[in-house]
Amino acid sequence: MLLHFYKMNGAGNDFIVIDNRDLTIQLDEDTIAALCDRHRGIGADGLLAVEPAEHGADFKFRYYNADGGEAEMCGNGARCFGRFTAHLEEEAKDVVTFETMAGTLSAHMVEENVRIAMSTPHDLRLNLDLGIDGLQGSIHFINTGVPHVVVMVDDLQTVDVLKYGTLLRYHEAFAPAGTNVNFAKVLGPQHIAIRTYERGVEDETLACGTGMTACALIHHLLSGAASPVKVDVAGGDTLEIGFIAQGQNFSNVTLSGPADFVFEGAIEI
Repeated sequence: MLLHFYKMNGAGNDFIVIDNRDLTIQLDEDTIAALCDRHRGIGADGLLAVEPAEHGADFKFRYYNADGGEAEMCGNGARCFGRFTAHLEEEAKDVVTFETMAGTLSAHMVEENVRIAMSTPHDLRLNLDLGIDGLQGSIHFINTGVPHVVVMVDDLQTVDVLKYGTLLRYHEAFAPAGTNVNFAKVLGPQHIAIRTYERGVEDETLACGTGMTACALIHHLLSGAASPVKVDVAGGDTLEIGFIAQGQNFSNVTLSGPADFVFEGAIEI
């Protein structure tokens, strides 16, 4: 069969998007992995599927990593999902809501950017001692919809993201689900730069929305940086994380940044 798809990217994190509101498209893990393959398929960091909402939101958000496994959330994917679904009906919407495995989220169209109201962070763990030989930097953990390790480093350019990302992603402290891994450097009081190893992609990606959020919140906890925090990502974009902090608890967490259409097409599956 021919699968009609759209290609989108959020700050360099790229996605295949399909409209499955009629639930006629059935894709297994192997097919999704093949579609995301950059040599033999369309190529993407993951796949987004639009499905009908079940609990009163506008849509249901389904996200699959490049290996075909389903994940709870994806911040850059959520912005792309918001931009895509805002234009599905005859009159474009300024706000759309969608159900995810991490809760119901909203996406606000703000000129050329999309602002996502993120799920409430949880499972914070600061200053972990994991015995990773050779890794220079403090290690922290927080779940911002999906699990994230944040390593604060002094030299972001030379850190071996693949090596240490792999070691931390599969570390027993985060078993059995594993974790995403971010390396962050402070550029200023409310400004950081990050590089991210994504679980499911199993490599460094150009951006990760939930990872940016995790790094910004950890930066606040370590330095007292006020909201919003600007985050530079490997893809060259700068995004903005907003939040309200009460001690080590966060609410009203938002992620603002670009979400762009690239092209549409059809592929035989």
